[in-house]
This record gives sequence, structure tokens and C-alpha cells, in this order.
Amino acid sequence: MRIATRGSRLARWQAETVATQLKALGHEPELVLVKTEGDRDQQSPIWELAGRGVFVKEVQAAVLDGRADLAVHSAKDLMSIPTIGLKIIGCLKRGNVCDSLIGTRLHELRDGAVVATGSVRRKAQLSNIRPDLHFVGLRGNIETRIGALQSAEIDAIVVAAAALERLGIVNVISETLDETIFVPQVGQGAIALECRTSDETIGEILTNLIDLNTSECVQAERSFLAELGGGCDLPVGAHATKTGEVMTLTAVIATHDGSTIIRDEKTGRHPASLGKDIADSLLNDKGGASLLYSRERPEM
Repeated sequence: MRIATRGSRLARWQAETVATQLKALGHEPELVLVKTEGDRDQQSPIWELAGRGVFVKEVQAAVLDGRADLAVHSAKDLMSIPTIGLKIIGCLKRGNVCDSLIGTRLHELRDGAVVATGSVRRKAQLSNIRPDLHFVGLRGNIETRIGALQSAEIDAIVVAAAALERLGIVNVISETLDETIFVPQVGQGAIALECRTSDETIGEILTNLIDLNTSECVQAERSFLAELGGGCDLPVGAHATKTGEVMTLTAVIATHDGSTIIRDEKTGRHPASLGKDIADSLLNDKGGASLLYSRERPEM
């Protein structure tokens, strides 16, 4: 049972978590480490790479060409449009969906403080609440990002809380941002499992690992993103939760400077339909289409 994964410490943690669960089922997994375009290109801003699958394509190729039997991904890195020849079986039980500030709490940041992030979504939502803030880009693995705080020019950085929790470095968190205000990235905190469409045996094995609620919530979020267009580079976020049979999906579309944020929340029972419905509402009823097609570029 060969598991394709990126080689970063966080990616390996995710793949090893899957390997441990497979071992418990009597399998003998091994990791196949893959270097992706996103790993090689450390110069381009993350927002320029949005929607291109730069952290997953080479991992997927390893499965497609038979070097591996399955792939483990951070669900937020997956393109919204399925890859031909592959199927997403589902996700493990979701971790923390929130963003975290490292360095200081939001209300304690000085006027005109500099925040480092590679995410236009994080920049837009923070700017909406604190328009005085300035932003610089941020790349690299979690350790490299935390190290950016050594610069006297940076007051705080923003990273996913789940990454810090999985690596056991939660002591650096100054504040966990409320997900009901700072809507997370699609798929944030979820680990996705993918295999060849033709490989029914592997698919059946992987179904034993997935969490149904998480998988359906991520499906709704991805349906929303797909409806906007697979290459959408606007600041967008979506977060779904499920209680009983009813799912609640919150989604946002924003301008890059955060001056305008369009938000909606809907409930439903069918993930794909719910994602499409909220996208339609934001684009057509709430005026989001004008933002989507303006294609303004961020100042980061």
C-alpha cells in the first residue's frame, strides 16, 4: 500500500496518520515522497499559484502512473475540478478549521502593524476589521514561516491552527481567530484521500478511514468553489458544519483590500446542491459577480 505525499514535515505527519490507520486494518503501507511545483517554486506569491494545484499535481501523477496506490492531500490544496483518472474517496475527521495569529493578538497589534501571510483571503478579512494593517507575503514550511517573526519589520504572521496542532507547536499561537468571523479556506483542516478511479479495491479500503460528516462538509465547500471557477484568485472562503442531517454552509467573496466582503449562509441536506446554491446567491443576488470578474490584483 504505497502512499504518495509531499515531503514536508506537515505532509509527512498527515501521510503517516493515514499509514497508522491502514496498519491497524492489517495493511503494510509505505510512503512515496514527491516534490511538487509549489515546493520547488519558493519565489512566486501563493496567491499567484491559486487554483493551479501546484501542491498536488505531482503527487497525483505518482498515483496515476502506478508509483503509488493512493495520495494524501491537505484538502485545501486540491483543485475544485476533479482530476481525470482519480477519485477523492473522502476525508479523515477534520481538525481545527481556524486561522491563527502568531506574534500578538489582533486587538493588540499597533496601528499600521505589518502582518505576513501568503493568503489573499486572510489579508482581505483582516483588512476588513483592521484597515490600518500592512501586509507582506509569506512562503515556506511552518517552521520557516514562524521564523519570519525574527524580522524586526514583521509584527505577526497568520497560519492554519490545524498545522500548528498537528506539529505540536501550539505554544506559539497568540490568538485563534473565530471561524464565524474569519471564514476559513475551502477544505481547511481536512485531510483528503485520493486513488485511481479504476482501483476499486483501494477505494473500498479507504472508505474505512473517512469521516462522513467531514467528507460531506468539504464536498459542499468544494462545490461552492467549483461554481466560482477552478482558477478563482479572489479572496473567498467557505465553511460547512453538519448537525444531524442538516448542513449549514457559510461563504464569503471579498475584494483584495477587504473594503467589500459579501457573505451568505444557507442550510440544506445535499452538499453539492448547497455549494452551488450559495455560490449562485453570492454571485447573482448579492452582487458578487462584479467582484469575480473585475480581477483586481492584490498589493502584496
